[in-house]
Amino acid sequence: MSAHDSAPRSPGLTRRLVQLYTGLVLYGVSCALQLRAGLGLAPWDVLNQGVARHTGLSIGTVVIAIGALVLLLWIPLRQRPGLGTVSNVLMIGLVMDATLGVTPTPGSLWIRIPLLLFAVVLCGVATGLYITPRFGPGPRDGLMTGLHRRTGWSVRLVRTFIEVAVLATGFALGGSVGVGTALFAVCIGPLAQFFLRFFAPAQQRPTIAVAGSAGVPEAADQARSAQDAPDPV
Repeated sequence: MSAHDSAPRSPGLTRRLVQLYTGLVLYGVSCALQLRAGLGLAPWDVLNQGVARHTGLSIGTVVIAIGALVLLLWIPLRQRPGLGTVSNVLMIGLVMDATLGVTPTPGSLWIRIPLLLFAVVLCGVATGLYITPRFGPGPRDGLMTGLHRRTGWSVRLVRTFIEVAVLATGFALGGSVGVGTALFAVCIGPLAQFFLRFFAPAQQRPTIAVAGSAGVPEAADQARSAQDAPDPV
């Protein structure tokens, strides 16, 4: 056996971990900046903000709590979380609160509009970064994959149904719906698809998911990639 054959593969794992956590941090930052823009939130953040307003909890704490509740729904759906799944639940809310703590609310519309655009693009970058290391889908993607398998409905239909229900509930609770909500829904799918292909290793690019109608990559393909990935331990 050559010295090359016996070399440890930890640098590859290290790179994947750095990519995962960089993506999750940037995702939390993007959510906070979209909130600061004050022009409308992504559907799940509309719900998070609505719950936060009624409970007195920080929005980051609500993000963690709702993520954990969604993760519990994986149990009857027989979904298996990964390192990326658990990290997703914990990190995004923490980073979101930390970012909100150091960023002021802009008063001028001429600042808020570019901030919104930057936040949406940053979310696409973050999505590509944290999904391509293949440490497991986020809690909401896993929920939709599980429902798709149990109901036989298409991932697109399941995702749309849940996102509409989440958006309506969040709006009823006082969450912020506006042009930013529509912009996110229209743009995040193409952005996420582009950055998934950009950050993915060459051998993964032919199987990268297409954008779903609700504005994120198809959950079934994400989960399939996660299941095919080697154990991180």
